[in-house]
Amino acid sequence: MGALYVRSVQLPTKEVDDYREIAGEAAIESLRTAAEPLQGKRVLHINATSYGGGVAEILASLVPLTRSLGIDADWQVIEGNEDFFWITKTIHNGMHGGDVTITPAMLATYREVNRQNAENLEDAWDFVVVHDPQPMPLIREVPGSAHWVWRCHVDPSHAVPACKELVSEYLPEYEAGIFSLDAYSEGFPARTRATIPPSIDPLAPKNQPMSSGEIEQIATRYEVDPTRPILSTVSRFDQWKDLLGVIDTYRQVRQAVPGLQLLLIASMAHDDPEGWIFYEKTLRKAGEDPDIFFLTNLRGVHAPEVNAFQRLSAVGLLRSIREGFGLSVSESLWKGVPVVATRTGGIPLQILDGETGFLVEDAGAAAERVEALLTDQDLRRRMGAAGHAHVQQNFLITRHLLDYLRLFGRLEDQTRAS
Repeated sequence: MGALYVRSVQLPTKEVDDYREIAGEAAIESLRTAAEPLQGKRVLHINATSYGGGVAEILASLVPLTRSLGIDADWQVIEGNEDFFWITKTIHNGMHGGDVTITPAMLATYREVNRQNAENLEDAWDFVVVHDPQPMPLIREVPGSAHWVWRCHVDPSHAVPACKELVSEYLPEYEAGIFSLDAYSEGFPARTRATIPPSIDPLAPKNQPMSSGEIEQIATRYEVDPTRPILSTVSRFDQWKDLLGVIDTYRQVRQAVPGLQLLLIASMAHDDPEGWIFYEKTLRKAGEDPDIFFLTNLRGVHAPEVNAFQRLSAVGLLRSIREGFGLSVSESLWKGVPVVATRTGGIPLQILDGETGFLVEDAGAAAERVEALLTDQDLRRRMGAAGHAHVQQNFLITRHLLDYLRLFGRLEDQTRAS
């Protein structure tokens, strides 16, 4: 294995003042107040990929907005070989409760890759936020007096013992552990616990307003018919997303809703080699159905295209078996599209059952609720409007950033008091 180097992600400039109209004057002033005692501090976020998935999307907005408040923030990505990413994917699956085996040799590779990355990691930071298990061992390899924080983006409630032990080995060395739900931190030895749900950036290319002409142009390019009903799922190709079940639901609903189209929208992530296996499985399940569309970054589908396809959709569907949060739910709700999803992970925070969408327990209920929404335009409009308002109140990037700033302030206060 050659030398491994963490690398900084190049990011555009963003200004918190641009969010005043959407988030409100009070939210922006709260950000400035929380940032005032942190002026000049240096904050580093570290994860394992710069694209593909909610973590990368959040950091692409969170870091430049932090900078706009006078805080020196950076986002760096660790490197690894194929073996490392298969190992970390195994850990990911074990965190969700999958039947996995983690050998001493796998752990040795996992730690060695982190050690090599750490050799090239600058240590002059005030706060270091490590995202998910992939870079978790870095804390043992980098000297300095930074506040180290671990951010868990998955639902660890069902973690197998080997994975729970791995996280519990490192977590006490972190000054704080951040989880998306209160319940997720139960049983983990965090010195300071923080609950910070994820968020969307309403001004990012995936969520910003689009004209009908732009939307239709994108639909035409990918041969999606905007005049026919559309059901969409935005997720990774992953065993926990149950995309095969999504296709089953679509086929059941199509019997009652002729002309229904299914859009499977996904991005293949650099740190998820297993994604290709489930991509192939999903392709085989779809067969030659011309109304099932695979819309991925492999076909040039990026944030603007995802935005257009979500806005074209009549209903969003998420059939996840396990879900840390399910940020695509908030994305659809922000666009006024109601969502039907399984009652798992952080999804119930976003879907108020019967108000912003429907929570379901099984395939039959999913098909029934999707059909009800597709055949009742007034119901879709009411739920879509309620969903947009719910996201605006609870799941925007400005609230997310404020939560981080307040946590940093608490950690500084604890240090001064000790």
